[in-house]
Amino acid sequence: MNFPRDIKLQFILFLSAFALYWSLLNREPGVLIFFVLAAVFSALVDSLVLWLKTKKLVLTPSSLISGLIIGFVLSSDLAVWKLFFACLLAVLSKHLIKFRQRHIFNPAAYGVFLLTVIFGATTEWKGAYSWYILLPAGAYFIFRIRKIEIFLGYFIAALLIFAVQAVVQKAPLRYIFGYLNYFFMAVMLIEPKTTPVKKTGKWIFGIGAAALVFLLTEAGVRFDAELCCLLAANLAVPILNRFP
Repeated sequence: MNFPRDIKLQFILFLSAFALYWSLLNREPGVLIFFVLAAVFSALVDSLVLWLKTKKLVLTPSSLISGLIIGFVLSSDLAVWKLFFACLLAVLSKHLIKFRQRHIFNPAAYGVFLLTVIFGATTEWKGAYSWYILLPAGAYFIFRIRKIEIFLGYFIAALLIFAVQAVVQKAPLRYIFGYLNYFFMAVMLIEPKTTPVKKTGKWIFGIGAAALVFLLTEAGVRFDAELCCLLAANLAVPILNRFP
């Protein structure tokens, strides 16, 4: 059996394998049901919306990706109807909130963030610090979709910011690598449709997101700072695409 060449199918396989690994590593096989439900809910809502538009039944890889990401980010003890609502918000944002025929917000981030705001749901970020998996796999996908500037901009800016903070607080510099959310960096931050297409814009997007995450985190905001910053950065993409 040949490995699929489609980048979206490869990403689905990676997220599925990572979900299985994380569940077995933490001896929580029941969490797999949460991942499956998130993927199924997103796929069903997306297929329904597309059927209403085209009268054709279609299963899109992007809906499965959004669902799996939602499964990673949201807390697994969430009520099933709230999980469905997050998937509903994610898919609808892709179809309804657009600029020049492209959706503005990262669907998974939009659905999860609104759920935390409306219903007080909590985020869990499963596997966020599994750098030994996320960095090698992420590097492959980042190069394939040509978003290396976004990743490097965020990574370098975050390291510099945390290094300064460590020096001020007289903490060991080696600890700064443990502050980073590698799932956010290697999976969510680089989403192709909602990020800049030009190099300058990509650098600004990554650096700006890192700075904003640090500021909101230090301010002690009650909502998820990373999701909020990603959505704010998404809003800036039409402007960043104008940069030479």
